[in-house]
Amino acid sequence: MYKKFTLFVNLLAFVLFLAGNVQGQTKNGSISGLIKTSDGNPASYVSVGLKNTNKTTQTDGKGNFSIKNIAPGNYTIKVSAIGVSAQEKSITVLADQNINTDFSIAESSSQLDEVAINGYKTPNKKPVNLGKIAIAPMDLPQSVQIIGNQVITDQQANRLSDVLKNVNGVAYGENRGSVSGETFFARGYSLGANNVFKNGSRATSGGMPETSTLESVEVLKGSAALLYGGVTGGAVVNLVTKKPKFEYGGEVSMRGGSYDMYKPTGDIYGPITKNLAFRLIGTYEDAASFRNSVNSNRVYVNPSLLYKIDEKTDILLQGDYLKSNMTPDFGIGTVDNKIMDIGRGAFVNAPWAYNQTNTVTSQLNINHKFNDNWKLNILGNLQSYNRNYFSAERPFADTQAANPLPYGIAARNVTRSKTREFTYNEQINLNGAFKTGSLAHTLLVGADADQSRTTSGGFTFNNNLTTFNYGNVNLLDPTTYFGTGTEPGVNVVSETFAPLYRMGAFVQDLVSITEQFKVLAGVRYTFQKTPRTVTTNLATGVQTLSVNSLDKSKTESAFTPKFGLIYQPLKTTSIYASYASNFIQNTGTDINLAPLDPSTVDQYEAGVKNDLFNGRLSVNLTYYRIANDKFAQQALLNAQGAPNGDANIKELNGKTLSDGLELDITGTIVKGLNFIAGYSYNFIRYTETRDKTVYTVPAPTTANPAATRTITLGGVIEGQRLVGSTKNTANGTLFYTFQDGSVKGLKLGASAYYTGARNGGYNDSKIQTYSRLIPLTSFTTFDFSAGYNWKKISLLAKVANITNELNYFVHENYSVNPIPPRQFMTTLSYKF
Repeated sequence: MYKKFTLFVNLLAFVLFLAGNVQGQTKNGSISGLIKTSDGNPASYVSVGLKNTNKTTQTDGKGNFSIKNIAPGNYTIKVSAIGVSAQEKSITVLADQNINTDFSIAESSSQLDEVAINGYKTPNKKPVNLGKIAIAPMDLPQSVQIIGNQVITDQQANRLSDVLKNVNGVAYGENRGSVSGETFFARGYSLGANNVFKNGSRATSGGMPETSTLESVEVLKGSAALLYGGVTGGAVVNLVTKKPKFEYGGEVSMRGGSYDMYKPTGDIYGPITKNLAFRLIGTYEDAASFRNSVNSNRVYVNPSLLYKIDEKTDILLQGDYLKSNMTPDFGIGTVDNKIMDIGRGAFVNAPWAYNQTNTVTSQLNINHKFNDNWKLNILGNLQSYNRNYFSAERPFADTQAANPLPYGIAARNVTRSKTREFTYNEQINLNGAFKTGSLAHTLLVGADADQSRTTSGGFTFNNNLTTFNYGNVNLLDPTTYFGTGTEPGVNVVSETFAPLYRMGAFVQDLVSITEQFKVLAGVRYTFQKTPRTVTTNLATGVQTLSVNSLDKSKTESAFTPKFGLIYQPLKTTSIYASYASNFIQNTGTDINLAPLDPSTVDQYEAGVKNDLFNGRLSVNLTYYRIANDKFAQQALLNAQGAPNGDANIKELNGKTLSDGLELDITGTIVKGLNFIAGYSYNFIRYTETRDKTVYTVPAPTTANPAATRTITLGGVIEGQRLVGSTKNTANGTLFYTFQDGSVKGLKLGASAYYTGARNGGYNDSKIQTYSRLIPLTSFTTFDFSAGYNWKKISLLAKVANITNELNYFVHENYSVNPIPPRQFMTTLSYKF
C-alpha cells in the first residue's frame, strides 16, 4: 500500500514539475455568460460555440458557460440545441480580457425539457448530484452513467430494476421474497441499503422505491467512499426527484397493463408567488401478477416547495410518502438443489401472507452562492420506514438421503416481523474555484453524519411457540400448496432497539495544471459506532444488553484516499487513471473476541470518455480491478492456540479479486433517433482462502475420558465466481420519433437486454461433500414499443419479453423467482 502511494505521489510531483515549466503566459481572451429560457429560468446543457472554430462548450445546470483561450479577433457566437431555435451574436475578443455576454432563447423551460424527446443529452457534460460539486463527468476519473427522465418515460419503467438494466456494470441479483427490496450487484459487490440515495441522502430501498416519476437516476460506479461513508465498493445509486418550476404546467396519465395493472399519475407545478414555486406528484398502483395469488397496492405522493430568497440563495423543501402493500413470494423453490419447472405461476407461500410498508421522507436543501466562485450547500434529511411482515419462508426440499420425508417435501416455517426505522442525515458541502499561480483548483470540502434507530419486535406463535411450521408442502404436488389456510396466532413478547451512528469529513481538489492535464486528489475520514442492542421483555419490562467480549459499543474508523490523473488531448476526449480505497464492515470477532476490524479494499480504474459528432454520440470505456487483501474467514486457531471450531471467530487473511470492463454508448446521431447501449464483463472470485485442515482435539466424556473429535476447516474454493455476480451483461435501446409528414409524432422503440451466466445457491467450500451451487444459464429479453404524440396528448404501448423467455433469479437461500413472461403495457398522458 505504501509503495503504491509513494509511486503515485512521485508521479504526481513529476507531472506538476513539468507543467510548471512548460506552461507559458497567454495573451488570449475568454467569453462567459448566462443563457436563460423565455420564462427567465436557466437554460441547462445547451450548446454554445464560436462559428467556424472548434471552440464549443455546454451550459451547466445553472445556464452558465465559459469558453477560454480564444485568440483576439471578431467572432460569431452561436447558441443551439436539438429542437431549439438557434441564436447568434457577433462579439469581439480582446487579449487578456473576459467578455461577458448573455442570451435568452425563445423556448420556455418546459419546452426545453420537452426537447429531450428529440435527443438524449450527452452524459459526459452533465454533473451528477452524487458528486456534491458541479464537476462534469468528463473531468472525473471515474465512470458515471445517468438515466434521464426521457428513458424512464419511453420504457415505462415502474421499478428501480427497470431503470438500472440500462446501466452497464450494475446487474440485478434477486428479489428475496419479492418484497424486501431489489438487490443489485455492481462490479461483483452487492449494493446494500447504504448504497441507494435519494437527492443525495441515504434512503431505504425497502418497499420498492417509486421510479416512474423520477427526473433521473444517477450511478457513480466504483468506490464512492471519498464522498460517502459506509458504502460498499461497487457503485452508489441516486434517485433524483422532479423539482418545482416558476411556470404553470403539469401532466396527467393513465397506465394499464397485463395482469390487471392500473396506475394513474398526476403532476402539477407552478409559482405561488414571485419567489415561491411548488410541485405535487402523486400516483396510485393496483396490480396482480403472473404469479398466482400475488398482488400489489401502492400509493405515492411527492410534494415540494422552492423558495428563491434572492439571486444567491434558495431553499428547497421536499417530501414524499410511499405506502406499498405486496404479497411475499419466494418463488418456486428447489428440490435436491435443482430448479424444477413446476409452472411459472406456481405460488407455494401461505395464502394469508402479507408485507406492508410505509416510507416517509422529508428533506431540506439550502444553497447559497457567496460569489461566482464559492458556494455552500446544507442538506438535512429525515426518513421513517415501517414494515409489517408475516409469511412462510423460502421453500427448498432436501435430497431423500438427507430427509426421511418423501421426495419434494419442504417445510414452511413462518416469520413474523414488525420494524420501525428512523434515519437522520445531515450534510454540509463547501465548494469553490480559485487559482494558485497558474494552477486552477476546484475544491470540495464537506462533512456528514448519519444516525439510524431501528426497533424490531420478537414474537411467539399460538401457544407461546418460538417457531411454527405452517405445514409441509410437496413442491411437486400442487394440491398441497394452499395448506390449511389458517393464519397462526401471534403474540409480541419483546422489542429490540438497535442504534447506529456514522460521521465523516472529506476534502477533494480537482487541479487543472493545464487545459489538458488535471489531477483529482482527496481523502475522507469515516467513523462509525454501533452500540450494543437493547432488548425489552414486554411482559416484565426487563431490559437486556447484547453480549460481546468488550461489553461496549463497536467502533470503526478509516481513512479512504482517492487519486486520479486526467488527460484531455481534445475537448471531447478524456483519458484517466485512478486509485481509490474503500473500507467494508465485517461481522464476527477476532481470536480475542474483540469486534473484527473492517477490511480495506483497493480499486484501480482506467478509462476513456469520448463525445463525438458535436456531442451527438458518447462512447465511454472503463477497465477496473478491485482487490481485497483482508477478506475475513474462519480463524484456524483460537486465542489459546487450540483448533478453532467457531465460525464467528475470524481472521483477516483471505483475498478476493474483481476484474471488469464496461462500455457505455449514448447518442442522437439523427434528429429524433435516440439510443443507449453497452456491455459489461465482471469476474469476482476468491483468490486465497483457508486450505482444508483436519484436527483431532480432546472431547472427554464421563464414559470415555480419552474420547476425541475432529474439526475440519476449509475456505471457499478459489477461482469460483461469487454467487449473485453476473459474468456478462449487455443492453441496447433505440427510439425514433418521426419528425415530418403524415406520420409526424409517431414513435417506435425497441430494447434488448442480455443477462449472462451466474450462480445461485452457495459457493462451494473445500470441506463440503456435495455442491450447493445452482448454475444459471444466460438469457436475452426483447421489448418493443410504439406510440404517438399529438399536440399535448401522447399514447405509448409496449410488449415486454416478446419471445416469452423463461429463466430465473435465485437468492442464495433458494428464493427462486422466474422472470416475467410476455406482458403488455400502455400509457396515455396529457400535458397542460
